[in-house]
Amino acid sequence: MSIEHHSISSHYARSILASAGRLGMDQEQLMEEAGLNRVILESEQLRITPNQFARLMRAFWQASDDEFLGMGSQPSRHGVFTLMSKQAVHCQNLRAVYHHISHFYNLLADALTLNLSIEGDEVRFSMRLTKPELDPSHSLCEFLMLIWHRFPSWLIGQRIPLKAIHLAHAAPDHTGEYRLLFPCPAYFDQPETCLVFDADILSAPVVQTPKSLRAYLRRVPLDWFMRQAYYPAYTRRVLDHLEQENGLLNTSMESIADDLHVTTRTLRRKLTEEGTTFQELKDGVRRDTAIHFLSRPSLPVSEISRKLGFSEPAAFTRAFKQWTGVTPKAFRQH
Repeated sequence: MSIEHHSISSHYARSILASAGRLGMDQEQLMEEAGLNRVILESEQLRITPNQFARLMRAFWQASDDEFLGMGSQPSRHGVFTLMSKQAVHCQNLRAVYHHISHFYNLLADALTLNLSIEGDEVRFSMRLTKPELDPSHSLCEFLMLIWHRFPSWLIGQRIPLKAIHLAHAAPDHTGEYRLLFPCPAYFDQPETCLVFDADILSAPVVQTPKSLRAYLRRVPLDWFMRQAYYPAYTRRVLDHLEQENGLLNTSMESIADDLHVTTRTLRRKLTEEGTTFQELKDGVRRDTAIHFLSRPSLPVSEISRKLGFSEPAAFTRAFKQWTGVTPKAFRQH
């Protein structure tokens, strides 16, 4: 069984549950379906797996019949995205896809307005929420902007290279998550919320088919959160090594530098320029991998400690508590 090496801030789960509470929904039932509980979600430090978050979102959709998660001025009934996507897969190219998305949601969803504008060689795909005050944590805005990037990218079989994302709201406390959401700089307090990219890619043809779309829709929303990390060049290369099987057990900074044909000093400098360190990257991969391992009750903590490259279980326990605020045993119990 493969192991995922990334996780999601519990902030997003809390925002969905807060919306559920405002709507009078059964929060405990939603958490149970997602494999979550209050203890996990009350910690600002704890993170959850993409699978848990996808299950929470799917449970909300089914219970509320609202794909806008109760954060829009009007609900978008569960199945609207599927209907839009079944038409979008027949578009000829990316330009037609964005025109279709805009026309479709502007016609059916009073909660938002979408617009594709082209000025010279630059494209802006913008979104305005009718009542942004109903989205106080900006979760709906972030989810939708992520979808407007990732779903069209999937349709053309390549990631749309964003130049920037502009957001009309102020920078939130969870801005650190933005590098996991968007492969570009994020600018806040902007006149409009929009994706910015070069117009050249609008001619990229749609390569997906109704058959591949059916498989994609069966996985939604999990795929939106699985491939979430966008990093600079050297950071990504180090992570690629650490995320390999037994990478945490056998990989050192020296060995990675050798593989990249640079000196250890050069690699350290490159990582510093990209705003990180080798130890920070290793600890992040260890933390997220540990969260996935601990979701398997059959795997002993001692074995997890060994797989993550710790000298003894006690060292792993100390590190995990420093990362998340709880011990591995407490995390697994909850």
